[in-house]
Amino acid sequence: KLTDGQFKNIFYDVSKEYPDITPEDYYIDAMNMYIITKPEAFDVVVTSNLFGDILSDGAAGTVGGLGMAPSANIGDEYGLFEPVHGSAPDIAGKGIANPTATILTGILMLRYLGEEKAANNVEIALEEVLERKLTTPDLGGSLTTYGMAQEVIKRLDS
Repeated sequence: KLTDGQFKNIFYDVSKEYPDITPEDYYIDAMNMYIITKPEAFDVVVTSNLFGDILSDGAAGTVGGLGMAPSANIGDEYGLFEPVHGSAPDIAGKGIANPTATILTGILMLRYLGEEKAANNVEIALEEVLERKLTTPDLGGSLTTYGMAQEVIKRLDS
């Protein structure tokens, strides 16, 4: 109650600087339900790292799972980029990890760095690979992690 209460108090104090935005708060279980059932209702979610991790996992379900969800934590001076799924140690080295979240995370980082053209090129290449099902088995394809990544790279080189 102490740390979450302090976070909530600071949230409402800072929200006064943004009168065009209506601040709302939810318990984590309800918020996870809303992020899954009506994700379009949220433009920005302000939360702690722990709750952000819970919400990002729930939100990943709306786009096909953890292998499809990129992540960016952007502060005043720096950005940190990682796929929502983390390192996936249980499948490390097996060649079955879906690289989509990692590639999408790279796209977010390119945009953050102002490399819009590069971001668009990678995004177009990835979309083509996904549309053609040149993917890992979890997405209906038969390629390895490396094979799918190579298909994206091939389209960047052409």
